[in-house]
Amino acid sequence: MQNARTYRYGSSLARCQAPGQHKLSQTVAAAVCRSRPALSTQHLRRRMMEQQLVEQQPNQGVGSKLPHLSECVYLDYNATTPIFPEVAESMKPYTYEIFGNPSSVHAYGRQARAAVDKARRQVAELISCAPSEVCFTSCGTESDNWALWGAVMARRSSSQQGLPHVVTSQIEHPAVTACLRSMADMGLCTYTTIPVNAQGLVSAADVVAALTPDTVLVSIMHSNNEVGALQPVGEIAAAVRQAAPSCLIHSDAAQSMGKVAVDVQELGVDLLTLVGHKFGAPKGVAALYVRQGVQLANLLNGGSQESGRRGGTENVVLLAALGAAAELARSEAAEAAAHMRRMRDRLASGLLAALPAHLVRVNGPDDASLQLPNTLSISVRGLSAPSLLQMLANKLAASAGAACHSSYGPAVSPVLQVRCADVSEAMRLHPDYAVGTLRLSTGRHTTADEVDTAVQLIVGAARKQGLDLSSRDCSGVSSRSAARGE
Repeated sequence: MQNARTYRYGSSLARCQAPGQHKLSQTVAAAVCRSRPALSTQHLRRRMMEQQLVEQQPNQGVGSKLPHLSECVYLDYNATTPIFPEVAESMKPYTYEIFGNPSSVHAYGRQARAAVDKARRQVAELISCAPSEVCFTSCGTESDNWALWGAVMARRSSSQQGLPHVVTSQIEHPAVTACLRSMADMGLCTYTTIPVNAQGLVSAADVVAALTPDTVLVSIMHSNNEVGALQPVGEIAAAVRQAAPSCLIHSDAAQSMGKVAVDVQELGVDLLTLVGHKFGAPKGVAALYVRQGVQLANLLNGGSQESGRRGGTENVVLLAALGAAAELARSEAAEAAAHMRRMRDRLASGLLAALPAHLVRVNGPDDASLQLPNTLSISVRGLSAPSLLQMLANKLAASAGAACHSSYGPAVSPVLQVRCADVSEAMRLHPDYAVGTLRLSTGRHTTADEVDTAVQLIVGAARKQGLDLSSRDCSGVSSRSAARGE
């Protein structure tokens, strides 16, 4: 073990030293190893455990069960995915051996820079853009805030008159809505929120109708994280381009990556957010696509990283993971989507067969092509979803709303709350259904056994809440119509 470590340290140092110093570096490294035998033993033991884990998991691809998810069924992929095994493996060289600052010109820095450049190419290939148009960030909130702040402040710094105006929807992530409220409170901009229809979809006509001469940005999410509705972003972008050619278009595609194709050229957007932990990478890494030629004010000022757009030393470990996740998402797109859809449909079929039809509503678009393949939002009248999830917290991981919308514990879906409280009652969901709403999301590693177990757990917990499961409604009224009172 000492010889192996001596060679690694010696060879690494030799790349940065004169030939005559190579022998000295090996001697020093050997002395370090001899003085720390315990560390060498721990290192060997860790490597052996890693190898055993790999041998135990010969199949790590789509549909394979992850061993660390065995105690509790995980159906909360929309909140975050596990780090995919292949992604975790890609991070290893950068946690220890390749540690340089990507801005440094020496050998260690060049290794790190190569990793950052590779990740940028991988992300660019996933969304069909140029690598130079990919700007790395720390999270989706930063990317969304940057898109909004950057567009508004770029307009304010120009010679154009009028307070900048932004158009968005009522079902956006708080990273968009809270940022807009904050900027409006500071007097930096005004904004208009567009309602959605009963299926959670934004209308392109409504967006165009909200445009003003001062509108600088339209921000509409690519897919909703709670009901899974795929928004007509391409149609909206085309309509806005015709009505207001200078207006920028942003889409938060955090929930779409790894589930459906996201092509910025086809969408016609100027800015797009993607988030690593939604498709197999760790938390703490994301990106913002910025179309070439778009003028966007900086959110973070500092060094020359990200072509001077975002200061801060790059996190090479996380960027390597983001790149690996992007490559996986691109290479297995069709297989992963088909698997998630099968698991989602199996879950829906099981629950609808076990629960009284007249008490159940499946939320979201009727058209399967307008839905994320993995998301099931189901409302049960008379059920308390927060209580159910608390009861099953150690057996089933799911959500009664978006996890990032609440501090601790389950909460009623903010999207559905908005729809119940809003005057237009866009989704026309009765409050009794809203409080009984579960968001269940499948993923790359969901198995049929896990789905079947989840159905049994949910039905059992509903029975314990006093829901009468013996009743059946054979009138032919659809679950969607019943929830709307039709």
